[in-house]
Amino acid sequence: MKALCLSLLIVTTFSASAALLESPQKGGLQIQSLSSLSFGPEGLLLVAEPASASVVAIQTGDAGPKTERLAKPVADIGAQIAAGLGAKKEDITIKDLAVNPASGRIYLGVQRRPDNAVLIVSVGADGKVAPLNLDPLAWVRITLPGGTASKVTNITDVAFDKDRVFATGTCNEEFASRIFTIPVPLKNGATASVFSAETYHVAHRKWETKAPIQSFVPYQSKEGTFVVGAFACTPVAKFRVDDIQSGAQVKGVSMVELGSGNRPLDLFSYSDKSGKEWLVVHTQRFKQNAFGPSKMWGARISMDYLDAKAPEKTNENAARRDEKEPKGPEGIEIVDALFGAVQVDKLSDTEAVVLRDTEGTLSLEVAALP
Repeated sequence: MKALCLSLLIVTTFSASAALLESPQKGGLQIQSLSSLSFGPEGLLLVAEPASASVVAIQTGDAGPKTERLAKPVADIGAQIAAGLGAKKEDITIKDLAVNPASGRIYLGVQRRPDNAVLIVSVGADGKVAPLNLDPLAWVRITLPGGTASKVTNITDVAFDKDRVFATGTCNEEFASRIFTIPVPLKNGATASVFSAETYHVAHRKWETKAPIQSFVPYQSKEGTFVVGAFACTPVAKFRVDDIQSGAQVKGVSMVELGSGNRPLDLFSYSDKSGKEWLVVHTQRFKQNAFGPSKMWGARISMDYLDAKAPEKTNENAARRDEKEPKGPEGIEIVDALFGAVQVDKLSDTEAVVLRDTEGTLSLEVAALP
């Protein structure tokens, strides 16, 4: 009876996931490169693959229930990954981290030297590391378009949003910053649309066409659907993506400026215990560190800033974070749990998974959100 129930669960899981992919392939998948990982529903893993200018969608079969919360920190996670892959710790680079919201299981994109193999490993509640076996899994690869005489040079982030997938990156053109949209169900081939993104950089007081969106979240408001992205030096801007023709140029509206000399790494949103919504921007300071114990840090921004109407609180008048204080102006504040974080992803509205660097050694842990 238990075996029958398990079989029915597996069949139901894959049947539900099948609606997300159209005519997927099975077996033979090789990941050539990896810049970003994220999850859609029902254990659907999205992999940004810059080497082939594509997004790969994989049905992991890891569709829940949500029982895989990491029980305790995993010290020296790099050494554990290396041991499982027959490599030295110094030959392992963790490229990105993603939490599967369906199960709570953690996935890491890893590059191994000297063969430069790209692998995906998962970490369960017990902290044990296991390579993801791609052989039995269904998948599709969606090629991202460049332009009439250009090609995609990088993919910075990828995310699922209801009936489509968004990706961001760059092309080798003057209007280099790009936003891509891919319709669901996802299928093999060149099914993506592309927009050029232009953003006002508050710190530089000028419009930028080449600076890529480093990380983003899809965002729904009464005004429509937006991509909210963060850039180096560090404006947070929103781009309306409703009813836009492929090939169009989209101007972003800068809502918040977190300070020059910073490079965003991760974005996610959550609701605190009172129901207030926040956008978390995890970033790395590449200039002299002016605050806190680490150049890796993060801030949370009230979602009220994203709803501000132009022109009162946008572009030139975008809210500027007080770089000398942990809070200020109201609704912008540093998240202490993100100091030292190399990678971060949301686990729930109360916790995030953090890959933390402590004097050169990486640990994996669950941290409380304020």
